[in-house]
Amino acid sequence: MPAEGFDQKPDAARRSWGEAFEVYLHPRVIGMLFLGFSAGLPFLLLFSTLSLWLREVGVSVSTIGLFSWVGITFSIKVFWAPVVDRLPLPPFTTLLGKRRGWMLAAQIAIALGLLGIAYTDPTQNLEFIVYFALLVAFAAATQDIAIDAYRIEAVEKSLQGAMAGTYQVGYRIGLIAAGAGALYIAAFTSWSIAYTTMAALVGVGMATVLIIREPAVVRDQATLLREAELLRRIEGEGEHRGSLHTLIAWFSGAVISPLIDFFARNGQFALVILAFIGLYRLSDITLGVMANPFYTDLGFTKIEIANITKLYGVIATLAGALIGGILVVRLGLLRSLLVGAVMVAGTNLLFALLATMGADLAMLTVTITADNVSNGLAGSVFIAYLSSLTNTAYTATQYALFSSLFTLPGKIVAGGSGFVVESFGYVNFFIYASALGIPAILLVLYLMYHYRRKEAAASTVGEPAHERIP
Repeated sequence: MPAEGFDQKPDAARRSWGEAFEVYLHPRVIGMLFLGFSAGLPFLLLFSTLSLWLREVGVSVSTIGLFSWVGITFSIKVFWAPVVDRLPLPPFTTLLGKRRGWMLAAQIAIALGLLGIAYTDPTQNLEFIVYFALLVAFAAATQDIAIDAYRIEAVEKSLQGAMAGTYQVGYRIGLIAAGAGALYIAAFTSWSIAYTTMAALVGVGMATVLIIREPAVVRDQATLLREAELLRRIEGEGEHRGSLHTLIAWFSGAVISPLIDFFARNGQFALVILAFIGLYRLSDITLGVMANPFYTDLGFTKIEIANITKLYGVIATLAGALIGGILVVRLGLLRSLLVGAVMVAGTNLLFALLATMGADLAMLTVTITADNVSNGLAGSVFIAYLSSLTNTAYTATQYALFSSLFTLPGKIVAGGSGFVVESFGYVNFFIYASALGIPAILLVLYLMYHYRRKEAAASTVGEPAHERIP
């Protein structure tokens, strides 16, 4: 897929900071705010909010813990992303197009699942709560696939940072609505009304889908030729032309071709890219597991933790997300990735300093400000980078693969965080978490070197600029 050079500064020579901020006025960038809200809304309704309701009515903590397994759907969505990428879903895709059609169908399923939860008594029919939660989780993960694909296909690469920024802002607002919002409603009315209200809020996403336009996608010739060659080989080796052969042919185009395409465009360097994807968020994911226990052990009260880390911290994250979108316009993707990687690793050291100072509210505020702005910024830039790696012929499948990959190493390493704290203390743990960001910094520098060398080689043979970097 044609793409701008990652190490170029797309509009920096022409745009001031004020002009760069204008990317947030683009209609499709604004639309992502509401789609992000729609994506963030179901998440807490399946986990912390639902857990509180269940515990309140006397469900055992062991049973509540099992509910977390519904979250596996978000980690394995790559397995049905090819279906969203390729198969029609009449009448939705017929009337609205591929991306909008799948989004609306998923949103309807989310709303129905939330209504099912709202009007089921967990003390009498807990198994039905499980079924409805699974429906919401599966539909929400499917919505994520379609929204991610739309976000990548709807605008050119220079706007991907802004799209990621507004998506993150909308997502966080959705989390607030599903978290604090649902709790306030439940406190003054009932859990049934709270979940009914949340089901109604899914209408925000539905209205957005009906307003926005389906993106126009053109599959490039090289992709079509690779897919045709793969299909020709399968047909040449197949002895039967029945339904099994048709299924194999579809599987090759929807599942195998996206992987072949990624390696065909990047060669052996694809392994470096995949390593970078897996390591970029390693530092902050590892730290995040121990954050709340750290605040408690340091002596902060629940109110202080809620006010500074949950409420004010969300605002800082939103600011960082918006700044990240502007940085992509001003500096280009790789320079912005480097800024994000350095900031995340550096701000993690503030937690080590806080650990030596005790329950100091001022220092906690400084630490949360720096950490959340850094994470928001790095998140927007990283989403934009992952988006740039996809081929619009396989947007949903490739992005689902990348988004699943980037959390895996962090989850594995984070599992041992408690042992590090118990053995070496919080100060050394935070230094360790910061050091985990060094590989990402080094890999960004290597990516910059690689693409500059590739661009220089392309310029000597007179290649068009859009073909220099895959």
